[in-house]
Amino acid sequence: MPELTLQVALPRPLPRPFDYLPPPGQVADAGWIGCRVRVPLGRGSEVAPVVGLGEAGAADAPRRLRPVLERLDAAPLLTPELEACLRFASRYYHAPFGEVWATALPGPLRAGEPLPEPRHRGWRLTEAGRQALGTLREGRPRALALVLAEAGGLAEAALDARLPGWREAARRLAARGLAERTEAALAPLPVAGTPPLNAAQQAVVEAVRAQPGFTAHLLDGVTGSGKTEVYLELIRRCLAEGRQALLLVPEIGLTAQTIARLQRGLPVPVQALHSGLADGERARAWTAMRRGEGRVLVGTRSAVFTPLPEAGLIVVDEEHDTSYKQQDGIRYHARDLALFRGRQLGVPVLLGSATPSLESLRGVQTGRLQRHGLPQRARPGASAPTVRVLDLRKRRLEAGLSGELLDAIEATLARGEQALVFRNRRGYAPVLLCHDCGWSTPCPRCDAPLTVHAGGRRLVCHHCGHRAARPLACPDCGSLALQPQGQGTERLEEALAARFPEARIVRVDRDTTAVKNGLAKKLAELGGGPGIYVGTQMLAKGHDLPRLTLAAVVSLDESLFSADFRAGERLGQLLVQVAGRAGRADRPGQLLLQTHHPEHPWLALLLSGGYAALAATLLAEREAAALPPFAHWALLRAEAREASAASAFLEAARDHLRAVAGSETPDGLGWAGPLPAPMARRAGLARMQLLLRAGRREALQAALARAMPGWYALPEARRVRWSIDIDPIDLY
Repeated sequence: MPELTLQVALPRPLPRPFDYLPPPGQVADAGWIGCRVRVPLGRGSEVAPVVGLGEAGAADAPRRLRPVLERLDAAPLLTPELEACLRFASRYYHAPFGEVWATALPGPLRAGEPLPEPRHRGWRLTEAGRQALGTLREGRPRALALVLAEAGGLAEAALDARLPGWREAARRLAARGLAERTEAALAPLPVAGTPPLNAAQQAVVEAVRAQPGFTAHLLDGVTGSGKTEVYLELIRRCLAEGRQALLLVPEIGLTAQTIARLQRGLPVPVQALHSGLADGERARAWTAMRRGEGRVLVGTRSAVFTPLPEAGLIVVDEEHDTSYKQQDGIRYHARDLALFRGRQLGVPVLLGSATPSLESLRGVQTGRLQRHGLPQRARPGASAPTVRVLDLRKRRLEAGLSGELLDAIEATLARGEQALVFRNRRGYAPVLLCHDCGWSTPCPRCDAPLTVHAGGRRLVCHHCGHRAARPLACPDCGSLALQPQGQGTERLEEALAARFPEARIVRVDRDTTAVKNGLAKKLAELGGGPGIYVGTQMLAKGHDLPRLTLAAVVSLDESLFSADFRAGERLGQLLVQVAGRAGRADRPGQLLLQTHHPEHPWLALLLSGGYAALAATLLAEREAAALPPFAHWALLRAEAREASAASAFLEAARDHLRAVAGSETPDGLGWAGPLPAPMARRAGLARMQLLLRAGRREALQAALARAMPGWYALPEARRVRWSIDIDPIDLY
């Protein structure tokens, strides 16, 4: 009888598993499947799962197969449902299972470490700390000491929700002997009273709860309508039934705020899982949910792969956000996988947004999603902001800011309120230009100009990270007339500081929030006092700033004439989200839009009918042009040192697809390319792409399933780095 081998899915871009023998003295059987093993690979070793059993034939003599070095799990690591989800993701996104498996695990588990033991860490004041309470100066350590004194000790998860940034304060108190860590299980925060749901919110809760098993819902609620309160009530009911809940948010910066709001109304600690946490913290949260010790998890995109053995609810907040789509490696969409997991687990899935994606609105049209609306802001006295378009034509501007906008900011500050100035471009200026000859600063590795940073002293590529000092003179003509063109958030901050020297100005972009909890710290800088926020789209996503009454978008024109067919949808979503930051409390809000094209039809639709009118028009246009979501796309990308190598691979891949597809692919399977990517060179590599499209998803998937094995075997594939992107949202 042939000896059984272990089929191991290595975390490599390989189309099939590798065969290994069991360790000496052990026998391969079904009990190995789903367990992690450490196997030799080249001169090193790798941790990977066993995905099946094989037979060592004559061509694979046992002496040619290498044995497994170590079995790491006594039982399968993943639940059967999560294993099925990963296999679906591997099939749908045409990614090797080993890579999908590695993507789904926290780093320590991926490296072969055992599941962490449950730990109930917390903090409490020492006797010296209680005696020193009256002598502590104002600041974060005193705030932490007061919280610990009130509660008698708190778990770390509860502290995360109640006092963001508490860890440094705890270390300072501990160094003085005023606080100490405890391993004892501490009670979570008591449940705070929350306002009762209004009639519209209650109707959504009852509709989601009305049907047992899997149901898919779209909560279309205006900004400030209380979607989080709906999530909270659904999670409460889920916990009352002894079940777990998963809530996905699009950005790391939203996790602390969301956890804090949930923790105030829930009797259990809320777990967090995102890439901003240390590897050990992520592994502990993942394991707590796997063991059922964790009941509620708030996380970003990768949290969709968390085990939920007692699942009761999945929520995807801001479902329209493109951050849910992974843009490298395994290019999965967390929203779509959340819906798949909900179906497999038999639990409701709720997608929430003030500006639903066209894909979700199409799901409502076809009956795949049930739509529920929250058309009014929930807070008493809160109303939608008024909108005013500022025509920039023939107007004098100061660093891109019109006189009307500056006057509105001045009036806002005089009332003791806050303003938000939005510009979706970080840095000082988009480009450095020679006024005499027109030379601009190119990136030597990308088809893009270098962005001016640090007040005009440094040049940085936002695509590959290349850095350079600002030249003293133009390299082409020797002129000294080098001038920054356009405005980034740095330049706006500088201009506003010069115009309003007494005002507090807080810049919020990737450069100022790179530290841990950086976004939360920046948003807290103004507190409840007057001031100005200047920032990128990080400011537009779900933040509740009660004192903010004025929101201003510096320039719309780049979005109005983009080549991306999704530009109209993204513009509408962005403007509605920015507007949603203003007037969320009892003071009226205002949105100012600066543009050189006030008559643009997209703006007219937004102003007259809101996002719903714009989305309906865009959906009709997409249907007429056979664009997603009325067609299904895949993008085959290739990168190489030379464009000819990338093009040769894509041409061979296209020819192979044509050969294997034949006449078995209905609904107009077609392709466009190979063509250069919109950014034809990035990070020193030439970039080409082949767009594949079909009228039915099944037709596209069937064609790719037949073609993919041949693509791996193409001789041209050895000279390029290639990838496949299913349902691409970014063609760049």
